[in-house]
Amino acid sequence: MRRGNADGPAPLVLLAEDDPDVRETTQLLLLRRGWCVTPTADGVDALAAVDVEVPDVAVVDVAMPRMNGLDLTARLTALGIPVVLLTARSLPVDEVSGLAAGADDYVTKPFDADVLSARLHAVLRRARGVVSEAVTIGDVRIDLRARRVERNGVPVSLTSVEFRVLEALLRERGAVLSREQVVAMAWDSTWQDPRIVDTNVQRLRRKLGAEVVETVRGFGYRIEADRA
Repeated sequence: MRRGNADGPAPLVLLAEDDPDVRETTQLLLLRRGWCVTPTADGVDALAAVDVEVPDVAVVDVAMPRMNGLDLTARLTALGIPVVLLTARSLPVDEVSGLAAGADDYVTKPFDADVLSARLHAVLRRARGVVSEAVTIGDVRIDLRARRVERNGVPVSLTSVEFRVLEALLRERGAVLSREQVVAMAWDSTWQDPRIVDTNVQRLRRKLGAEVVETVRGFGYRIEADRA
């Protein structure tokens, strides 16, 4: 039986990872963050687990025996199950292959557990239609799909980097994200200098208003849930 609270049962993650150490560690990290987890060792076992209980979302390793992660992703997405790929690869061709197979997102190893959890929540919200592509924060309106920002009805020009930072915070609004988490979500990597987040938050505040992005001292940044 799934754990739960007043809001209902905890979301169930199907974890397909052939490395037993990575599988056990990932399962433990997700459990600590409130997820329920069905661990499996490869694509064949993962599909068998789906027959027993359909998960809310899946975390799938790319390189697995018997059935690789891309083939499994195609099978799962055909069933309407959103997928986050877990891979040690970081080449653009791997990202393209994963998204072409139907994956909703991907995280490269080694990964930050909070980032993985945040990505899973974001994927679930998109799958359930909870994330609105048009967001209003006070006198600021942000259209994520059109990548258009207006303040008091007047268009505001943002650089691509400013928009990446803003979108990462919006996708996880209500949650406090560290600079490292914003970098991982905005660039799908961790090579960027985390100070780039500080610089662009300052620029966003100048353009959109100081109240849009909150600083939580010692932790990071947040866009309040009730403002969006």
